[in-house]
Amino acid sequence: MYFRILGELTDVETIATGSSIRELPRLRRRYGRGRWRKRKGTAQVDLGGGVVRLAELHWYEASGIGPREFKIKRYLD
Repeated sequence: MYFRILGELTDVETIATGSSIRELPRLRRRYGRGRWRKRKGTAQVDLGGGVVRLAELHWYEASGIGPREFKIKRYLD
């Protein structure tokens, strides 16, 4: 699903680090080695067609690589 994040991510927290991440081998193959963390937060997202909703987002992030693979886990409005 395509979406665009509007504004800032809020309530950001880390939910898994290092070997606790199930997708770690794939992330390292695709983006490189780094200190990977799985994170979550909330933001307004534009779903296209003028539809804007508040959503909980999950993504992976590593220092030097940046955030990757955002996904909407649930809508909060």
